[in-house]
Amino acid sequence: MSENHDKYDEILDNQEDLNTNIEGETTENVTEQPSVEELLAEEKDRYIRLYAEFDNFKKRTAKEKMEFFQYANQDMMISMLGVLDDFERALKNIAEHGNEADLQGVELIYQKFKSKLYEKGLKVIEVKAGDDFDVNFHEAITQIPAPSEDLKGKIVDVIETGYTLNDRVIRFAKVVTGN
Repeated sequence: MSENHDKYDEILDNQEDLNTNIEGETTENVTEQPSVEELLAEEKDRYIRLYAEFDNFKKRTAKEKMEFFQYANQDMMISMLGVLDDFERALKNIAEHGNEADLQGVELIYQKFKSKLYEKGLKVIEVKAGDDFDVNFHEAITQIPAPSEDLKGKIVDVIETGYTLNDRVIRFAKVVTGN
């Protein structure tokens, strides 16, 4: 036991030597241990931050999942727009050159197809001559001299209908503007 006591004294002497600077002054050992309350507060802060970060992660992934389901059929919808356009052209042609029974049959199929697409979130971008040109919804194909002064910088004609899917534009309305 005396041997352990001697080693302890030797360590203390070495510590005092280390704490003595060049001028012979002693410096205090400033390594204070944090209190239990400080450690608890630090761990509590880490826990709260981690919980908030996890909560944000859950919200972000839920939002991403919802957007994925909303727009998962976007490519399919875009491909169906060509079929919808073909139906509209067929209806115009049958109305001009066909008989009434054919027109009613194609009209029935067209309305059913259109309603199914609309149930899935497809909406027409409503555009008519005289509306203001909006780059968020319209694509200007060409400009022509405005037929009247009030149509300058506005839409003169609609070439192709535009569509949105759940409030996201999937095809811009192709328009002619007046200059």
